[in-house]
Amino acid sequence: MRTRPPPSKAPACYQLRIDGHFDDRWSTWFDGLVLTRESDGTTSLTGPVADQAHLHGLLSKVRDLGVILISVEPTRAPDQR
Repeated sequence: MRTRPPPSKAPACYQLRIDGHFDDRWSTWFDGLVLTRESDGTTSLTGPVADQAHLHGLLSKVRDLGVILISVEPTRAPDQR
C-alpha cells in the first residue's frame, strides 16, 4: 500500500484564469492574489492558497461573480521559477 507524504506546511500556489479583464482593485477581494490582464482578454489570478478550503472559497467567489472560469492550475511559487 502506498502512503501519501505528509502535507507541506507551505501554502500551494495556484493560477486561476477567468474570462474578461479585472482591475487591480479585485486583488483584495481575491485574498491578495496577483491579477494579470492577458492579451487574450482573460485575467490570471496567481498566488498562494492555504488549503483546499481556501481554494474552494476562491472558486465560489468566481462563481458568485458569474464570470467564466477557464482553468485552475497548480503553479510554482514565484521564488521557485
